[in-house]
Amino acid sequence: MIVAGIDVGAKNVHAVLIQDGVVLAKAAVVSGFDQEESAERGLQEAARVAGIDRSAIQAIAATGAGRKALAIAGQQPTEVLADGRGAAKLRPGARTVIDVGADEARAIRLSPEGKVLDFAINEKCAAGAGAFVEAMSRALDMSLGDFATSSLGSTQSIPMNAQCTVFAESEVVSLIHANTPAADIARAVHDAMASRVSAMVRRIGVDDPVVLGGGAALNVGFVKSLSEALGGVNVEVLPDAEYLGALGAALIAWESAS
Repeated sequence: MIVAGIDVGAKNVHAVLIQDGVVLAKAAVVSGFDQEESAERGLQEAARVAGIDRSAIQAIAATGAGRKALAIAGQQPTEVLADGRGAAKLRPGARTVIDVGADEARAIRLSPEGKVLDFAINEKCAAGAGAFVEAMSRALDMSLGDFATSSLGSTQSIPMNAQCTVFAESEVVSLIHANTPAADIARAVHDAMASRVSAMVRRIGVDDPVVLGGGAALNVGFVKSLSEALGGVNVEVLPDAEYLGALGAALIAWESAS
């Protein structure tokens, strides 16, 4: 039996196909205005990668901000439930799960058996999510990848006081005019984002192992800043981190259909 999990985010749609409990394929497409159409494109692409017809998918579970718009989904687990299930599969024994996407971040505390015990979600503010770093990298006219890696070469810590993307961009421009090295600006941005995310994580408690998913997990500068903001704990980046929610949704669909 082939089932699908879809994570419909503000920026991207991620899809994971599972056959008999094993990941068959995964795919990502850019989200559009029509969320159902975007989800369908994601499923079609995942089916193409798997080498199957779209009609072979027998059950679908959708999570993410746009999950409630999908009539094709038989199940619509919350992002917290999907993240928790996906993390427990990828890293058995994980206790603290952090998922930082384009415009939202979540922290989840799991039991040793992988059950959700508590969770926290950031205040709908891009300064605590991936869109914040993207906006700041554009202000420096750098690619996101270069911006992320450049922060690792920083030699000084510069506090960033702005708590809003708009004001933070003005602060970055001021730092540029003051001839502040790009590496130090990039670090300041990552530190500011990590500060907001770590404050959210501490509301539920930090238990090892700590794992990180979402698109921001691919940003090495942010991962370093987050580890430091959490007091030096080891933050494990999950494999295929950006597919965390989609994988969890697919597992929920498979377990329900089994």
